[in-house]
Amino acid sequence: MQWLVYALISACAAGATAILAKIGVRGIPSDLATAVRTLVVLAFAAAIVFARGEHEALRLVRGRTLLFLVLSGIATGVSWLAYFRALQLAPASRVAPIDKLSLPITIVIAGLALGETISWRLMLGVALMVGGALLTI
Repeated sequence: MQWLVYALISACAAGATAILAKIGVRGIPSDLATAVRTLVVLAFAAAIVFARGEHEALRLVRGRTLLFLVLSGIATGVSWLAYFRALQLAPASRVAPIDKLSLPITIVIAGLALGETISWRLMLGVALMVGGALLTI
């Protein structure tokens, strides 16, 4: 159940992100705000990697792994740029729920691309999430 602790920490941090970002994009271009955020994430992640000695494993990153990490980075960049722009244009209380539609999208892709099991309960939850997000518009 250790994964659950990390997932809850992630959810709390992501919730704070919307509010902090909304305040942070006031008065500056959203792309600049995203760049600053990205630099902070890079420094923070690099510090943790070096502090834990995980930089030693960098030589193990090859081919397919590198390709998918690069593609994931591109997807993250697109997501963050669009998210910060949306926060400049609309209230955080509207942007964040729509952004969270990434969860149902992830579940569908996980079923199709990774062969993960999608139960009727999971699909019901996804439908309720989509409905809830649409109600916030």
